Amino acid sequence: MPERIVTTDDVRLWSEDLGDPAGSPLLLIAGGNQSSQAWPREFVDLLTAEGLRVVRYDHRDTGRSTTRDFARHPYGYTELSRDPVAVLDAHGIGAAHVVAMSMGTVMGQLLALDHPERLLSLTLMLGGGLDVDFDGNIERAFNGQPSVDGLPLPQQPLLDALALMSEPAEGRDAVLDLRVRRSKLFSGDKVPFGADDFRRWEEQAADHAGTVEEPVAHHRLASHPRERAAELARVQVATQVIQALEDPISPPPHGSHLAGLIPGARLVEIPGMGHALPRSVHPPLAEAITAHIRTAARS
Repeated sequence: MPERIVTTDDVRLWSEDLGDPAGSPLLLIAGGNQSSQAWPREFVDLLTAEGLRVVRYDHRDTGRSTTRDFARHPYGYTELSRDPVAVLDAHGIGAAHVVAMSMGTVMGQLLALDHPERLLSLTLMLGGGLDVDFDGNIERAFNGQPSVDGLPLPQQPLLDALALMSEPAEGRDAVLDLRVRRSKLFSGDKVPFGADDFRRWEEQAADHAGTVEEPVAHHRLASHPRERAAELARVQVATQVIQALEDPISPPPHGSHLAGLIPGARLVEIPGMGHALPRSVHPPLAEAITAHIRTAARS
């Protein structure tokens, strides 16, 4: 499990390189306020078993990467989207297949616009189009206001999960219990959840970071550059969009809307999947990713 510290701008990013060093490279980009551990090792193992060289990393202000006072060291999606390029450089990878989830889908779209030569293929999952006002939609959902773009707003499980974050929790066990409860809300009840799995993954994430306190810096990011959505019409990278059919944050048809912004993008729907990665969705998710990679490699 080769670990590597990547220096970019004035921050240090923790990363690791898994699988066959000679395999086709795959970079995983996690969601907001998530470290590399948001990609469960059991899921990563399914990808490396296909011969892939998998690289995952901690976003700045998460895990073992540089953590600072955001007010004194602010940044935006432009800086965040330079980080995966720096990770590829540090690992000696010219171009890679990229899989991005949740907030990472914004970064994936910006990579396709600004660094297309670094992408062998792109998979976007659990997220929406660059033109979607995500922050505004959460506020509208809280206030009971209608959608302004015709797409569905975030649903009640997200609002419940955000409310859960304000509940008091003292001590490591109580905090981890709360985090598992939140993951259950995100995951939904259409597929087996696996509370023991999530408890173990949350423990691993806390141990990896050296603290049970969760990152919050990405909640303070300014809105992503929605004005750049029109540029997606010129993207030529082989793109796949994975729509989790029970995703409470970006419910259908957000996936098809995103796919429609990128020429030739393929939409894959995973029944029962919410905004989480329980073990029950690992096989279909890994199969969708590896199938897309194989297709892109042949083209």
